[in-house]
Amino acid sequence: MTVGHIGINVNDIEVSKEFYINLFDFEVILESNKDGKKFVFLGNDGKLLLTLWEQSDKKFSDSTAGLHHLAFVLKDTEELKNFEEKIEKQNVKKIYENVVSHSEGAQSGGLYFLDPDNTRLEVYIESGLDEHKPATSDAPSCGFF
Repeated sequence: MTVGHIGINVNDIEVSKEFYINLFDFEVILESNKDGKKFVFLGNDGKLLLTLWEQSDKKFSDSTAGLHHLAFVLKDTEELKNFEEKIEKQNVKKIYENVVSHSEGAQSGGLYFLDPDNTRLEVYIESGLDEHKPATSDAPSCGFF
């Protein structure tokens, strides 16, 4: 079994669509504003990865049950570095200032940041982070404690 796609409620479909397209290089697979039902399906090479639904009037809350964060795997340290540069250029709000490992001694880790509705996002690599430390020593970086 694998994850088919992730759906996220957003406040402004156009703002969120542009954010995900510009940052992740997603393509629009399907889009609608018919009868006030605003949504967009995003992906790569025709494969659906993320759906955005304009059905919210509040920012993401980390104090309610539901999505904790959404993580995307990158290929290698070069792709991670390129993504970090893209985040900097687009002034994306970061959770941690720099790349962090997932935990003490881990080879995996990445970048943690927020989308326009404060949904927590992560891009990471599975190995190659020899010189990076975790955000905290007593819990995984992706825990946000």
